[in-house]
Amino acid sequence: MSLSPLPHLTRAQAPLTCDIDTVNEYGERQKVSIPAERALTVYVDKRELVTLMTLGAHPELLVLGYLRNQRLVSDARDIESITVDWDVGAAAVKTRHGIADIEKKTAHKVVTTGCGQGSVFGGLMDEVDEIVLPPDAHITQGQLYSLVNTIRLKETTYKSAGSVHACALFAMSTGDPEMLLFVEDVGRHNAIDTIAGWISMQDGAPTLRTDVSTLPPEGALRLRAGGAGAEAPAGKDGESASPLSSSGLVFYTTGRLTSEMVIKSAQMGVPIVVSRSGITQMGHQVAQKVGLCAIGRATNRRFACYSSPQRLHLQPELAGPNLRTPADAA
Repeated sequence: MSLSPLPHLTRAQAPLTCDIDTVNEYGERQKVSIPAERALTVYVDKRELVTLMTLGAHPELLVLGYLRNQRLVSDARDIESITVDWDVGAAAVKTRHGIADIEKKTAHKVVTTGCGQGSVFGGLMDEVDEIVLPPDAHITQGQLYSLVNTIRLKETTYKSAGSVHACALFAMSTGDPEMLLFVEDVGRHNAIDTIAGWISMQDGAPTLRTDVSTLPPEGALRLRAGGAGAEAPAGKDGESASPLSSSGLVFYTTGRLTSEMVIKSAQMGVPIVVSRSGITQMGHQVAQKVGLCAIGRATNRRFACYSSPQRLHLQPELAGPNLRTPADAA
C-alpha cells in the first residue's frame, strides 16, 4: 500500500522584527528593533484549537510540530495541508481522516512553565515510558565546545532585537557538529515545536522532501548539498538509512530544561540536549528516566552535565586551567 504524501505547506514567513521609536537616558529619540510578536490561531478541520503567540518565522512547521508534540497526530502524513494567512492571523490544518477523540484529547490541559504560560493537552507524562533513545549516541567535550561556539557566532534576532529564545538542531559525526536548523521565537516551546515539525517532514528520507524555499537556511543548504535525488547509505537489511538517525542528533536551547522541554526532545528521538540555562527537578527526573543526556550552563568552556554522563566523552584538558579552590568545588 502506497503511503500518503507529506502535507502541503504554505510559505507564510512573517517579518521577525519591527522598528519603533524610543527615548534613551539622555532624552534622545532612537529607532530600535523589537521582536514582531503576533497571534496565530490554529484551526484543525475548521475547529478552533489554540492561539499561538509567535514571531512567525516558519509558522507551518510550528503548527505541525505543535500537533505532533501534543500527540494529536502521530505522523506528518496524517495531515493533508497547513495553510497560514497572516491577514486574518490563522492557520488552517486539513487532516486526511480527522483526529479521533479530539474533544477527549484536548479536554485536559496542563499549564506549563513555558513563556507566556504554555499548555499541554492530556497527561504530561503520557508515552514517556515508550520512548527509546539510541543507546550509543554520544558527544565529546570538544564537540560540545564547537556547538556552543557555533551558536555564539550565529547572526540572530536576539542580537539585533533581544527578547527571544533560540533552539537549534545539530547532526553529530566524527568531526564538528553540523547545524541542521536554527529557530528563534518568543518562547522556547515554539522554537522546539518548529524543529519537531521540521523533523516530521524528513520522514526518514535521506534528503528533505519539501521545496527549498519553504525551509530555513540551514535546512535548504543541507538539501542543496545532498541533492534531491541523493542516495542514502544502506541501513539494516538494505533499507535506506536517514542521516538524521544514523549520525545522531543534539538539541540546543537558550531556555531552561523543564520537564516539557525534555519530553519534547525525547519525543523527537534526540538523546543529547544542551542548554545555556539550567534544569528543573522534574526535567532532571524525566531525563534520567529516558536516558537523555542533559547538559546545562553551557557557556564558553563551562558546563554541567546533569544526567547520562556516559554519553559525554570528557576531555578536561580542553577546559583550560582549573582556578577553583577546594572550597569552590565543595
